[in-house]
Amino acid sequence: MTDRAVSGPGPALTLEESILVDAAPADVYRLVADLRNMGRWSPECRRVWLPGAPARPGSWFVGFNRRGAFVWLTTGRVVAAREAGDFAFDVGVLGLPIARWRYRFESEGAGTRVTESWQDLRTGRGAGLARVLGLLFAGTGTERRIEVNRAGMRTTLARLAATATAADVTATDATGAAPAAGREG
Repeated sequence: MTDRAVSGPGPALTLEESILVDAAPADVYRLVADLRNMGRWSPECRRVWLPGAPARPGSWFVGFNRRGAFVWLTTGRVVAAREAGDFAFDVGVLGLPIARWRYRFESEGAGTRVTESWQDLRTGRGAGLARVLGLLFAGTGTERRIEVNRAGMRTTLARLAATATAADVTATDATGAAPAAGREG
């Protein structure tokens, strides 16, 4: 697994993590674009309610989240859904922007390099209130949020890779071919 942290000037922050998955980009994209899967992979997101699947740009959803004793809801809107490239959504709390999550899918060898990124949108008007709400609802301030998200992204990507590989195993077992294995990159 690879990781990159980028801190912009001021409070805007981004993180990236990536993993190499033994599955075709289109297959991995379909797994991620079904937002209901996030509850299976993410250590914080427990469930996603998405009316009118599949998700496409403009689709909205509700995330049900939990970390320890903290429980909170987020609302989200899909901002990009391109099977050949990326899938992204913005999340917020009480109408305040919180973060943009993006997944990029790049063919690499016989698999797919999946890069998950997080961008802190708690900037500008309402940023202070959004940070306080993060502390109250999720129990994390900005500095701790970076650590929590990095660990969560690694877990999410590993679970996504395992799911993609298991889906590939199901498809190849019927033909008698050897199952593919997920690998870190």
